Amino acid sequence: MKAFYNLIPAFLAAGRVTAMPQNGVPQQAVLAASTKHTANPLGVGHFSEWSRATKKQFLVDWQNGKASEWTIVEGNEGGDLDSMTAALTWAYHLEHSSENTSHPIKAIALLQTPSHALDLRPENKVALDNSQMTPGHEDLLTMDELPEDPETLSRKLKGIVLVDHGSPLRKWSHAKIVSIFDHHKDRGTAPDAEPRVFETVASCTTLVARQMLDELEKLDQEYHMPHELLELVLSAIAIDSGGLSGKKTTQADIDVSKRILARSNWKKDDLEDVMEELDDELSKAQKDIDSLGLRDLLRRDWKGDFIDTPSPRTPTVSLGFASIPYSMDEQILKTDFAELFDWFAKHYRDGEKEKIREVVLTVRDDVRIDQDQADSLFNVVKEALENNDQGIDFQPWHRADELAPRQMVWTHKSHAGRKVIRPIVEAAVMGWE
Repeated sequence: MKAFYNLIPAFLAAGRVTAMPQNGVPQQAVLAASTKHTANPLGVGHFSEWSRATKKQFLVDWQNGKASEWTIVEGNEGGDLDSMTAALTWAYHLEHSSENTSHPIKAIALLQTPSHALDLRPENKVALDNSQMTPGHEDLLTMDELPEDPETLSRKLKGIVLVDHGSPLRKWSHAKIVSIFDHHKDRGTAPDAEPRVFETVASCTTLVARQMLDELEKLDQEYHMPHELLELVLSAIAIDSGGLSGKKTTQADIDVSKRILARSNWKKDDLEDVMEELDDELSKAQKDIDSLGLRDLLRRDWKGDFIDTPSPRTPTVSLGFASIPYSMDEQILKTDFAELFDWFAKHYRDGEKEKIREVVLTVRDDVRIDQDQADSLFNVVKEALENNDQGIDFQPWHRADELAPRQMVWTHKSHAGRKVIRPIVEAAVMGWE
């Protein structure tokens, strides 16, 4: 029986915040940002036009010192279809639901990934093409297109809305958190945010779309809802819920999909057929990544931030996670020398049947953290993982004896992915002295 792998490398390095590039990926894994195409045909339809016009107005207002009039709706830095769709949906709703009021809201969706990494998720490209957006992602605002660094911009904004992640990255910590929508664990961030929705569903887009529809239906006059956006919403829910037939599917995912379908151009079609077809198309695209090298596999789903520790010598640790749908053995073959050492030298998902997940831990010493500190930090995190209270039975990888100091690889057969592993690691780092 073929085993399927879900690898979750965890990488730690201590140092100042300024030591990391803006997108949070270790410099060794960053390729030069490509410029966006300028000769692409413009997208057609209201949704593309709105998105492009909003992006232009945001940049014009920033230039004119009006950043304080804007709310940024941002998904997580992994930039998957769910995160992107949830952000676009809520930004569209905020603007259109308030446009005939005395306090209209200026809102824009931000993809917390650089533009050159967007095509590393082919399912996003398919969904955006289906929604008639401009090729090359010109309608979308990405991290590398922000007019200034988030630390500075966050102090000027009216606020931010978090979708598909429950707490902001450190670089957005100075911004007011207006609302939160997340389908993961509630960590208590921004208790006064409104709306503040934490609920276990397959797709965060379900939560955003439900809130949007509830508010839309209470308006004296409904605003125009473009079919392209509705179809994008169905796409995001479909791929996260396995066409509404996956194990993570909830009644909320089904109910919201019915409500969205009834407003879309597919309203005469059967819901199950629509969602199954979307899931098949998008899942096929999602798996079309065999041509990606190791660095691109890491870049396509990199999530990282800075964690405070009690240690006076190393008060801040850079912590990064990447989820890769290949086993360690398969990834090693993608390196230049097809050897284990080359995987670590470069620094750095799922099926049914028997699913084997792999977790990699490595701690790097450099000019800001000496070897003794790095050894201590590695041991603290290693012990926390091996003695976790989540019932995860970590077993050493079959080549663990070949690993260098402060490198470890485990396998486990539980369903625990990054969303379970990451809090364990973060708690260990925050308690390290």
